[in-house]
Amino acid sequence: MQVYLVGGAVRDQLLGRPVKDKDFVVVGSTVADMLAAGFNQVGADFPVFLHPDTQEEYALARTERKLGHGYQGFSVHASPIVTLKEDLQRRDLTVNAMAIEVTSLTDDSHTNGEVIDYYGGLQDIEDKVLRHVSEAFSEDPLRVLRTARFYSRYYDLGFSIAEETLHLMQMLVSSGELAHLSAERIWQESSRAMMQNSPQVYWQQLFISGVLQACFAPLHQAWHNTHIRETVQTALYFSAQMQLNLSQRWALLMTSLNPALFDSNINIDNNHDTNATVKQINSIGNTVKAPKIHTQFASLFIQQAEYLKEINTLTAAQKIDLLQACSAHKEPDKLSQLLVTSHVLQLAQQHRQMMLALNSFHAIGIADIAPDLKGADIGAALRLARIDHLQVQTMAINNKISIVL
Repeated sequence: MQVYLVGGAVRDQLLGRPVKDKDFVVVGSTVADMLAAGFNQVGADFPVFLHPDTQEEYALARTERKLGHGYQGFSVHASPIVTLKEDLQRRDLTVNAMAIEVTSLTDDSHTNGEVIDYYGGLQDIEDKVLRHVSEAFSEDPLRVLRTARFYSRYYDLGFSIAEETLHLMQMLVSSGELAHLSAERIWQESSRAMMQNSPQVYWQQLFISGVLQACFAPLHQAWHNTHIRETVQTALYFSAQMQLNLSQRWALLMTSLNPALFDSNINIDNNHDTNATVKQINSIGNTVKAPKIHTQFASLFIQQAEYLKEINTLTAAQKIDLLQACSAHKEPDKLSQLLVTSHVLQLAQQHRQMMLALNSFHAIGIADIAPDLKGADIGAALRLARIDHLQVQTMAINNKISIVL
């Protein structure tokens, strides 16, 4: 019997990241051996066991064969003759397909610390690339979401997804296999991605690959508006930097569904019907079985977003009504969370506006003004031309949002 530390623990150790969970593969063992050693089997038909003391997972080396649709459509074969190389080959990404031998079932200290790497994970870590292990990657639709999640997790380290892996992800989406994913797994991957350092990267990748259309159709439609998409992505980036909780981050993503929040010409005195947006939020929440606490927070934020944004100019009556609507007299923390969420959205909108201004600044050069100007007149002409360019761009954006409304 040989025991190996595998997967994420090896990957994060090599990346210098904290190791949160340890998973092990046991080669040359049987179910009877594991039970005799005091381990508890997770499922009757699945060769995964929990350590009696640490509750860490120990799985028998196994191979898988595709039989049906979805991530559950596999036949699992665990046997003492299955090798470590065969077991690692069934994994999704090369950075997750490395192992380090440990002493025994009861002692997880390394035997020599050597990283066993059959599929190029070490090189891909050095190159900062997320690459699939084998063509079997395309047999499991969940791997599209997992790869996007790992991308959001390691984006700040400079990682990218290999072109050939992106191609397989797009093929999986086109095949319709994502329709066989359970709502629970979609939410599990998406909620975990939302709490990474770069949650915006996950959703951008889902948009590019077509997953958003397959699993979050209203979001996909909303994100065709570049202004809305880029503003929400910026808000999600800021939400991670400011360590917002999952409800707050989910609410920021759901603002994508309300174009009125992105039109600078709309003020708090306008009475916008948010019922349609709230229905969409509830529909998405029901589809992916998101916990109600997140759906309810997002709905409340959408309903009160305009008032939260203008908190300093509200009348006494409006402030009392806002407190009542948010149940702040019962849950003062919720009001604080709503205000912080509003602040992050405003920061994202301000950032987007300044990026547009910067684009206009760069878009206009000497070739765009009269050639006979001299001295200070050149600078003045450039300034006016850039102002005109920015005004046109801003008007075009607001017109697109108004069309959606």
